[in-house]
Amino acid sequence: MKNFLHTSAVLIFLLTACNLPSSPTVDTPVEPTSVPPTALPTNTAANPTPAPPTETSVPPTVTPTSTNTPIPVVESLDATVTADLLSCRYGPGAEYLYLYGLKKGANIQLIGRTDGNNWVMVKGKNLCWLNAKFVEIKGDPQTLRVTYPSEYRLPVSPYYTGPTVLSATRNPNNPNEVTVKWTDITLRAGDEEDENMFIYIIEVWRCEGSKTVFDPLASNYPEVTFIDEAGCDIPSHGRVFFQEKHGFAGPADIPWPED
Repeated sequence: MKNFLHTSAVLIFLLTACNLPSSPTVDTPVEPTSVPPTALPTNTAANPTPAPPTETSVPPTVTPTSTNTPIPVVESLDATVTADLLSCRYGPGAEYLYLYGLKKGANIQLIGRTDGNNWVMVKGKNLCWLNAKFVEIKGDPQTLRVTYPSEYRLPVSPYYTGPTVLSATRNPNNPNEVTVKWTDITLRAGDEEDENMFIYIIEVWRCEGSKTVFDPLASNYPEVTFIDEAGCDIPSHGRVFFQEKHGFAGPADIPWPED
């Protein structure tokens, strides 16, 4: 296990489908926290349900929990890649398994987004996800339909079973600090996408500044710590996946601790 955690800038301590090719690209890494982080995958995973291209790890984008004026929804938006080489991943974050890379100037069509960060889904034979920061979009990406996680499933690993969450607690001295622990799983030799791959993906929809943030964290250890404040209309929630080069095992839902 690598003793390193990869996570977003907003986190406090966080540990943040076969043979896919090595990830190329523009990936903006999240600052690591006190818990050891992990690395990004590079291998072939089982075909997932919709997944768009390219990625780059960037601090999660905060999305308001409520809106007075409904935003119109569009079926798709055209976009052009502006990065020299942009990663397209199986999930909406830089920590997920890599699918393929897009070269600068590539024209793509976006057909979905997450609600809480700036990753968008790319249309194609194999759907994948990329960071909207590295494409020029003809239109407002917020008008795209929210397709994750309701309309998209990560490719399932045929070789592993998922983890079991053991506990989710708040720090008595800092109630906004949540620590989640789960059962450890051993990755067999040869099942890593590359030497930097994280074996755990922790998806959390947490509250920050009265807004809900979707934060995909990554770790090589069966524990992660992050901040979740009070004051959001949408209840915070999350889940834990085990990741290997063929796909994802799980998820295990996190029993969210009370504020």
